Amino acid sequence: MKQTEVLLQPNPNARIEEFVYEKLDRKAPSRLNNPELLGQYMIDAGNEFGPGTAYGNALIKCGETQKRIGTADRELIQTSAINFLTPLRNFIEGDYKTISKERKLLQNKRLDLDAAKTRLKKAKVAEARAAQLNTSQPEENNIMIWAEEVTKSEQEVRITQSEFDRQAEITRLLLEGISSTHAHHLRCLNDFVEAQMTYYAQCYQYMLDLQKQLGSFPSTFLSNNNQSSSAPVQNVSAPSVLASASASLPSVSNSIVTSGFSELKSLSGSRKARVLYDYDAANSSELSLLADEVITVYSIPGMDSDWLMGERGNQKGKVPITYLELLN
Repeated sequence: MKQTEVLLQPNPNARIEEFVYEKLDRKAPSRLNNPELLGQYMIDAGNEFGPGTAYGNALIKCGETQKRIGTADRELIQTSAINFLTPLRNFIEGDYKTISKERKLLQNKRLDLDAAKTRLKKAKVAEARAAQLNTSQPEENNIMIWAEEVTKSEQEVRITQSEFDRQAEITRLLLEGISSTHAHHLRCLNDFVEAQMTYYAQCYQYMLDLQKQLGSFPSTFLSNNNQSSSAPVQNVSAPSVLASASASLPSVSNSIVTSGFSELKSLSGSRKARVLYDYDAANSSELSLLADEVITVYSIPGMDSDWLMGERGNQKGKVPITYLELLN
């Protein structure tokens, strides 16, 4: 139960606050969770860079997605608390405590019964020994004393045996109810798994939509120390790419990226384009680029939507469109 609380709310201070408000029977103040905070910071930063820039617009899109994930996270916590944690806590703090108390009481009754049987056994041994030594009046008095002790011990055994049997029956009935409790907790566990499944499915769909919005990025963005990959990676998750490359990327207008390249691909002509940053060709079919140089680009039928043909003098090859800025 405690570890489930940690999973749903990793912040210990927040858990303590929720516990205090729960004990005070008051509603805890609503605060933004971590994904929502990150989303808000991304949106604010994107607005500062400018929604019209590629990086600023991408930050805003990422921020909106993070806030949607935060909402899904909130729904997961609420659903899991109602359908899984609360029934489990009610059992542990209610029925389980009752069962533990009754079992402990049963153990005490067993100890009382064992002690009473031991005293009865000792009384019978003492009575038998006194009967063997019955040679005088004082010994007869001892026999009577031990006989009374035996009678008293037998009565005590009957009482303690009755109390033990009654307590054993109570405990047995409580323990028999555990099977129905297990069935109930099994349904709660299924609800918890279903809530998690819904949450992760929502997050996956949100990130998938975000990836489609941001588009694909060449594998050079992900290479270390300018080491080029053998082939471009399609549909790369964009947030980490944008974060690592933001320092070197100039601001590119969304209208250029979306409308300019689309227009070029739909027409049969060629255009001049300025190279935004260096690009090392991964193979002989690609053209290496140098930042700020101007090349001629055009599209050919059947080419991947993320690439164009580029020409520099008598050299030509495929170039990634994300490295280019079309010139009027």
